[in-house]
Amino acid sequence: MPKVSGEFSVRIAPESMSSVANESSISRMSLDKQYTGALSASGRGEMLAFMNRDIGSGAYVAMERVQGTLDGLHGSFLLHHCGTMQRGTSGLSVAVVHDSGQDELAGLSGTLQIRIEEGKHYYDFDYQLSSAT
Repeated sequence: MPKVSGEFSVRIAPESMSSVANESSISRMSLDKQYTGALSASGRGEMLAFMNRDIGSGAYVAMERVQGTLDGLHGSFLLHHCGTMQRGTSGLSVAVVHDSGQDELAGLSGTLQIRIEEGKHYYDFDYQLSSAT
């Protein structure tokens, strides 16, 4: 399974919520990312989150459409994010949505790890391309 790594920048902006979500202290944000390296792409999506800052626990889910090139192959795919925080200990899963790859990235599967070092964001993307059926 190929693995690529690189850096990305992310801009997160608050968005309006439904009345149900507002009453539940859930927040909604838009995501705007730029990936560099073997994954040269833009990522755009939305995130729903809840955080109890007093005790450091919460969770988020997000969907992100990534469009650009991966190891020279052009196309797009969706990433599904699921993050948790339990009293300061974090967990994160980011995976390619099955059958979401388009164009030369049809048949893409894989997982993406996010690292934050000295304020910069990095990705490690393990992926596989199989023939789309």
